[in-house]
Amino acid sequence: MGMNDKVLRSVYDYGFKKPSEIQQRAVLPILKGREVIAQAQTQSGTGKTSMIAISVCQLVNTSSRKIQVLVLSPSREFASQTEKTIESIGLHTNIRAYACIGGKSVGDVIKKLEISHDDSKRHGAVQGYSNPLDAC
Repeated sequence: MGMNDKVLRSVYDYGFKKPSEIQQRAVLPILKGREVIAQAQTQSGTGKTSMIAISVCQLVNTSSRKIQVLVLSPSREFASQTEKTIESIGLHTNIRAYACIGGKSVGDVIKKLEISHDDSKRHGAVQGYSNPLDAC
């Protein structure tokens, strides 16, 4: 797939030996800038969440400390799962994710989204929520 060495290292650390079918079909077109609609079985282990995380971690410019990615999720659980997966796949890249889920303190959300003055904590990815009316 022509992956960034740091992302690839995290992918192996995460436990992947080879890409799943959805990862094989979706990651490369995403990295080429294509809009992709990817569908897989809803059961656990098909690689859907990690496909998102791998793509995000490949696309983020880690030299920039600005928020670069917004991932919208259909549920709070999926948002939290995606946040954790992006953090894991981005482990060696300093990419950070944050699940912005309704019901959290607005002050806490603002603090998490502010660009840190600490260069070791770059916010490269932000996790979204599915219902715009369920604002943070």
